[in-house]
Amino acid sequence: MKTTTLGKTGLHVSRIAFGTWQLGGDWGQFDENIAVNAIRRARELGVNFFDTAQAYGFGTSERLLGKALRAELTSARDELVIATKGGLRKTDTGVVRDASPKWLRAGVDASLAALGLDYIDLYQVHWPDPTVPFAETAGALSQLITEGKIRHVGVSNYTAVQIREFSATLPVETVQPPYHLFRRDIDDELLPYCHDHDIGVLVYGPLAHGLLTGTLAEDTTFAPDDWRSGSDVFAGETYRRNLATVRSLSMFAADRGITVSQLAIAWTLASPAVHVAIVGARRASHVDDSLAAADVSLSEADLDEIDKIMVSAAPVSGPSPESV
Repeated sequence: MKTTTLGKTGLHVSRIAFGTWQLGGDWGQFDENIAVNAIRRARELGVNFFDTAQAYGFGTSERLLGKALRAELTSARDELVIATKGGLRKTDTGVVRDASPKWLRAGVDASLAALGLDYIDLYQVHWPDPTVPFAETAGALSQLITEGKIRHVGVSNYTAVQIREFSATLPVETVQPPYHLFRRDIDDELLPYCHDHDIGVLVYGPLAHGLLTGTLAEDTTFAPDDWRSGSDVFAGETYRRNLATVRSLSMFAADRGITVSQLAIAWTLASPAVHVAIVGARRASHVDDSLAAADVSLSEADLDEIDKIMVSAAPVSGPSPESV
């Protein structure tokens, strides 16, 4: 597994991180034992970077990750980098953004308990909260660093302008944005800003939430408790158009002896501003396929040809999932 230094954090991490959004309940039911085996398989293959969040089942995903890695978290803690996120709160009417000092402190304590850790390597604010000044959020996280509960601070789904404002109080060390072949808006401002300021970039959704696996079809249906069942990205003309594009990408990948999933992940890692791609899996076999992407090198000619294929695609934008 190839590794990199995650921006100014100094953390030495695998270029592919194991993501656990799919283990929190937003993607439907799953077998916990099979999921634990997938996490352990990722570790066996060299992954040392694992990303989760309080809001992924409000403790469900974090507890599962802690369970799967318990042996190493006990015997070789320094070899693992555990990232989680906070700043979302569950209410009777749904999930709301809450980056207030009080809720963040409660969230850090809840995440530490769920993961079974004494400290969190990287703590990220999950979404910008327009009701709380960034200086208050940053100040609270700075205090949690002083207390030793978290080591490094990042943000998720923030713009370059928001990162600049946040950093006036506490320097943002990492950012986690959505990024895949159908969603490239961060190319224009966020990635150049992060590259210039040595901010670690860990992108999520490199497989477009399943669209770039090549396993979906026009008649694919999703369970009611899978957020994709209510998403416009997976319905209508946009969906049909992008499935056709995936078929073209699959043929391009096959000509190079790789899968379309590996092509999609390798494409995100080809950006000089991207340090890590976060990839989730529920089965060990899916882990093997995805992690092989770290060894795929795309030439300038390959990237140009991919751009030509993507001309026919329908761009995707907006929060993922849209309910957040």
